[in-house]
Amino acid sequence: MSDMTETVPPAGLKRHLPLITILAVAVLGYFTLRDYLTFDTLRDNREALLAYRDANYTLLALGFVGLYIAIVAFSLPGAAVASVTGGFLFGLWGGTAFNVLAATVGAMAIFLAARAGLGRTLAGKLETSDGTLRKLKEGLRDNEISVLFILRLVPVVPFFVANLLPALVGVKFRNFVLTTALGIIPGAFVFTSIGVGLGEVFDRGESPDLSLLWAPHVIGPILGLAALAALPIVIKALRGKKGI
Repeated sequence: MSDMTETVPPAGLKRHLPLITILAVAVLGYFTLRDYLTFDTLRDNREALLAYRDANYTLLALGFVGLYIAIVAFSLPGAAVASVTGGFLFGLWGGTAFNVLAATVGAMAIFLAARAGLGRTLAGKLETSDGTLRKLKEGLRDNEISVLFILRLVPVVPFFVANLLPALVGVKFRNFVLTTALGIIPGAFVFTSIGVGLGEVFDRGESPDLSLLWAPHVIGPILGLAALAALPIVIKALRGKKGI
């Protein structure tokens, strides 16, 4: 009995196991999968994938969503490739829907894993802190939806950071899910649209140009949405200064 008791991890360690597992798999996946989850792999298997899709659409869709969830949940390389593949296999609307669903579920997994461990500790310290940290916490609570939308819409914020940071500062789970599902739609739409024309790109012997996201006619509206999300924060700040 004593031997069994000694092998049980401490309660504190148990809370951190999900996040530790995610980080360990992420590191392992970076070194083992980065040469496989590529456009070259997709090009080499395109005919087989299209044939399987035509014969087993539902199974391929479920497999695709499951793989994409794993890529996001464990921060594996190949998220951009997966998004483009969604458009290649399922078209603009189906691909966008599958991409948003998978990315949202994967993000939820990271959020819950982080909040169960390190996030609970940090959120507790923020709640009991004074001074600047307390003001930051109150500011985040008052503008939670806007801040989360900005994290999703601004392309320079890595997806993993936008999943992890909210959990560490104690944002509401429902707000995280809502802003993730809606906030990633513009970017998912762009990547999926690239995938729709991927067959022609492969026929020319080229690789897809992901820099399209930074084209003025694409990034402009996305940054406009980010500015719109930030508007409530600006208005509250101005009202506070004027004592309104």
